[in-house]
Amino acid sequence: MADAQFSTSAAATRIDLMLVAGMVEPGSRVLDVGCGDGALMRMLQDGRNVDARGIELSQAGVNQCVAHGLSVIQGDADADLADYPDNSFDYVILSQTIQATRRPKVVLDHMLRIGRRAIVSFPNFGHWKIRTRLAFGGRMPVTENLPVSWHETPNIHFCTIRDFIDLCDEVGAHIEKGVALDAGGRQVRLTMPWWVWNLFGEQAVLVLSRER
Repeated sequence: MADAQFSTSAAATRIDLMLVAGMVEPGSRVLDVGCGDGALMRMLQDGRNVDARGIELSQAGVNQCVAHGLSVIQGDADADLADYPDNSFDYVILSQTIQATRRPKVVLDHMLRIGRRAIVSFPNFGHWKIRTRLAFGGRMPVTENLPVSWHETPNIHFCTIRDFIDLCDEVGAHIEKGVALDAGGRQVRLTMPWWVWNLFGEQAVLVLSRER
């Protein structure tokens, strides 16, 4: 899990963001894609002494970040990552956002090109509760991690953990570390194959690098 220095803000911060922050080496250069209100960037700057930059689609999110002194620009992951030069960051982070991009494969490819490592977190559509609700309810499920109805959700590419691992293989990404999380963002303490995590993990976080 994340370092103890992040625990003091746990009440105001998603636990999964604490985990992501703990995966970043101190003093790194980080690009947070889809940074939202900048919560992760603040954690990284305060707890990891990183040089954090952000890109956020919503103007409200950008305004909130800038008001807190964060270096954030307005941009679209699908269109604007192509403008960043190769190897310009140590880490490129995409937290709970890849399922809302139009071209996840292209976005992931750019992340691995821009950064030495990529950290991606996403909701797992293969969790047993979702499978059960689809099988017996016959409707798209609404859960804690997927809280919006199908016709209002910004998510356009639902995937499972196994789907994402297949995508990593397709783009030549090496999985350096991976964890499955429960609904509250706490780590699932199972040292088992990916297909087990695919059943019991409601979210996943993976640290990736480019196979060379």
